[in-house]
Amino acid sequence: MDRLFLDANVLFSAAYRPRSKLREFWEIPVERAVLLSSPYVVGEARRNLAEASQIRELEKLVEATSLVRQSAHRSDHPELAHVKLPEKDWPVLLMAISANASHLITSDRKHFGPYYGEYLGGILILSPSAYLAG
Repeated sequence: MDRLFLDANVLFSAAYRPRSKLREFWEIPVERAVLLSSPYVVGEARRNLAEASQIRELEKLVEATSLVRQSAHRSDHPELAHVKLPEKDWPVLLMAISANASHLITSDRKHFGPYYGEYLGGILILSPSAYLAG
């Protein structure tokens, strides 16, 4: 079973546009995958949504997502020393590691794009479209 850690941009886009292809993540059978995220990530998505209807959509999506509340520490993962991420993205990767995620699903091509298709801390980094196509 896949353990998919969803980044804020995935949550944001799915809440922003209810007809978004990203809604397919919430249609994946529970036998195939569990959806994971964190309060940190949800907060980032929420801050970027302007309308009350979008925030309600986000809340519905979060209800069907398991939230991780504990993060690993960068110092616990010396194998990540080569990884170049902005400070705001480290909690995302570290929470995915804490959650024992199999995948980090992110649309952040600027920061995570160089790592698409690679394993960081044992987690496969993929774009949403790459995962859904697989």
